[in-house]
Amino acid sequence: METQLTEIAPDVYRLSTYVSDADILFNQFLVTADEPLLFHTGPRALFPLVSAAVERVVPVSSLRWITFGHVEADECGAMNLWLAAAPRAEVAHGALGCAVSVADLADRPPRPLQDGEVIDLGGRRIRRIETPHVPHGWDAGLVYEETTGTLLCGDLFTAVGAGPAITEQEITGPALAAEDLFGATCLTPATGPTIRALAELQPTTLGLMHGPAFTGDCAQALADLGDAYDQRLAVEGARLHGPVAPRGS
Repeated sequence: METQLTEIAPDVYRLSTYVSDADILFNQFLVTADEPLLFHTGPRALFPLVSAAVERVVPVSSLRWITFGHVEADECGAMNLWLAAAPRAEVAHGALGCAVSVADLADRPPRPLQDGEVIDLGGRRIRRIETPHVPHGWDAGLVYEETTGTLLCGDLFTAVGAGPAITEQEITGPALAAEDLFGATCLTPATGPTIRALAELQPTTLGLMHGPAFTGDCAQALADLGDAYDQRLAVEGARLHGPVAPRGS
């Protein structure tokens, strides 16, 4: 295995490792600024590869912030390894996730972030966006780099297979195919509207955790994914207990 390094937006790097046994990519994102930030830690087994890739851009010891979407092994499994390697680093996560999990799991106290709170990295600005249960996990959230318009969207648009580092090809179809395989997304009346609300950011790049970075029509891709989950909710709701309307309809 190897970890590939690609700059997907100015000062935003995708660190990508293809795990053939699982047939899936595991991606982390490094934002370089006065206070460098890592989004996703990767699982512990990938720490040697990913940390070596980070070291090609900035010293690992210079990391100031470590953050992630929600508490799962591929999002934050190596969290304490990064904290040990970067003495000044601080974990930043949603307030709920800090209260129920991260404050106990992390070797140093985390910084709880409120919905919409911004960390000024010095040259780049990271905004926490809460998306509870979207795609899964009650502490779920995303981060948006305001300066470059890069939405680091975690498990949204998860796809299987390897693939290119960056694409303009549509990503909704592969995401729905992966959903058929994994069933990882919570289907609730809030799922579609939450995803469509992200389109209002008008991002220029989507950083997928399991797939290529997307530089096509990001707002349309988010709208299409939200609509697709509305349709799936209606079908599943009718199958179980009658029609279920999306929130706000």
